[in-house]
Amino acid sequence: MADLTVRLTETACVSAPFKLSDGTHLSTYFDEFRLASDPALLHDTARALADLVPTNAQALAGIELGGIPLVVALSAATGLPAVFVRRLPKLYGSHRQIEGADITGLRTVLVDDVVRSGSQLLTMARTLRMTGSPITDAVCILERPLGGRQTLAEHRVTLHSLLTEADLPVRQAGDAA
Repeated sequence: MADLTVRLTETACVSAPFKLSDGTHLSTYFDEFRLASDPALLHDTARALADLVPTNAQALAGIELGGIPLVVALSAATGLPAVFVRRLPKLYGSHRQIEGADITGLRTVLVDDVVRSGSQLLTMARTLRMTGSPITDAVCILERPLGGRQTLAEHRVTLHSLLTEADLPVRQAGDAA
């Protein structure tokens, strides 16, 4: 695991200006696209994430956009069917918010790259629960200590993270992915 942490840090932890959707500015961030574009690293990360997927899981749900390449790789590593969840329904074509396998009634695990506050995963858990998919777990690559684990737990979702901020090299105060 130590080697994977080093590889993830070297490849995906970027020191550059970055603006989050809430307007917060960061000087370092986790770039999931650098991870997803490295086939060997994506494969190894998916195999490590597979160990975090509960044994009773029946399906996986990748969250737009960072969770999509991860859920594809994790589906291949686990053999579980996958769906892809948009924040909003598509405005053309299928008009769907959830694409992929039929997971109605299946114990589904949410998949995302970074968890901060947990609000995005919580929104997606609600969406999937409304379709009849029990959601009790979520997996991510990186967990930042911004309350996400607690928020999810309050809504009966257990977070399983591959890495936490403490696993990364020391950064300046205020930096986050």
